[in-house]
Amino acid sequence: MFGVRVRAAAVAVMLAAVATVAGVSTTQHRAGADPLLLDWTALLPGLTDAYDPGSSNVCVSGKVQCIDAVVREMQRRADPLVQSCSDQALFALTYLRVTQAYAWSARQPGYYADPSWTNHAVAVFAKYYLGAFDTWSANPNSSAVPRAWKIAFNAARDGRVSAAGNFFLGLNAHINHDLALAMAAAGLSGPDGASEKANYDKINFLLNSVTLPLVAELTQRLDQSMDDTSLPLSLDATAVGEVMWTWREQAWRNAELLADSTTLTKPLVTATIDANSITQATTYATTFAYTPVNTRAARDAWCPVHHEDPAPQPYPFGFPTD
Repeated sequence: MFGVRVRAAAVAVMLAAVATVAGVSTTQHRAGADPLLLDWTALLPGLTDAYDPGSSNVCVSGKVQCIDAVVREMQRRADPLVQSCSDQALFALTYLRVTQAYAWSARQPGYYADPSWTNHAVAVFAKYYLGAFDTWSANPNSSAVPRAWKIAFNAARDGRVSAAGNFFLGLNAHINHDLALAMAAAGLSGPDGASEKANYDKINFLLNSVTLPLVAELTQRLDQSMDDTSLPLSLDATAVGEVMWTWREQAWRNAELLADSTTLTKPLVTATIDANSITQATTYATTFAYTPVNTRAARDAWCPVHHEDPAPQPYPFGFPTD
């Protein structure tokens, strides 16, 4: 079942989900929220990738209010994409929802052993996607956009791949390319020198609770093929899940390699990460490309009618209000 396949894959997006919370109206959220409205663009100049719990910048010090600001930025980009039924909406809405769920979890006492580091890492990770999307939107040919993201964004712009293709291309670029770079930049250990891997892995449990409502919403609002058992190339859920978990684990290991690299070896590690993400992107762009038989006609007919439908299932934070 393709929906199950994507649910398994979405479990891995959540580190692509170290990032967001806005448009969520729940008691826990409001009870822990800071009434001060923080602007992401105002926070950016002082947002160093390295974690510093004593910083006056709420993103650098890992305050959950930074995540609120990031979510608003994600929402600002996702809303018009959903409204216009852009193929870019598939990944944008995915990232928004899983990071909204992250923000909810960050407000649950004891969920993370070191929530400040996790919040900081989420913000740094989100910056990679937001930066790539904004740079590509301004100039699709910019050399500042990683190749894996160019393949994903161009395929969506040109309407060349299925919803699953947009989903996997976004996951690949953000996990196989961005994740190791972001984690190495954020720092793999806290101020006391202890590894943050346990916090990194704890997100897996949250991702597992997001996958079912996520696929249900993507299917209801954007493209019914996201949960279509009749599609070809319907991979086994367990197999796909294992692939995604492997991506996330490999990203952490690559981050360790980056952290331990020298000025001579770091370019090689970075080039290897880049090459792998490009290979994966090329594979997904080909595998999920529309064909004369498997066309986008149903997708084009469905989304304009249903993109404003409410999410059919609650997330850990409840029903989204946007």
